[in-house]
Amino acid sequence: MGGEDHKNPNALKDKKAWWQPGLMIFARSLSWIAGPVLIGVFVGKWLDKKYGTEPWLFLITVGLAFIISMVGLIKESVEQFKQIEKEAKADKKKEKSNK
Repeated sequence: MGGEDHKNPNALKDKKAWWQPGLMIFARSLSWIAGPVLIGVFVGKWLDKKYGTEPWLFLITVGLAFIISMVGLIKESVEQFKQIEKEAKADKKKEKSNK
């Protein structure tokens, strides 16, 4: 860090550790996998007990949760690829302007 970085709190906020973007991608992906499936499991079990339809409503809700998870993961992946491409283009422009 430069001498002025520790004096300027905004400069510290702008800098991210190398591992932070990867950890954020992991957390969002994990939430798309675990969130809908866990909700589907609990809702499916509850509906089966309420209506006595074991295991059909459970299987349907888990199946729907799986589909929702896959759609969310694909959407998240496309957004991340676009962000990576955008950053790569910005880096190339920055390199060209420095030459």
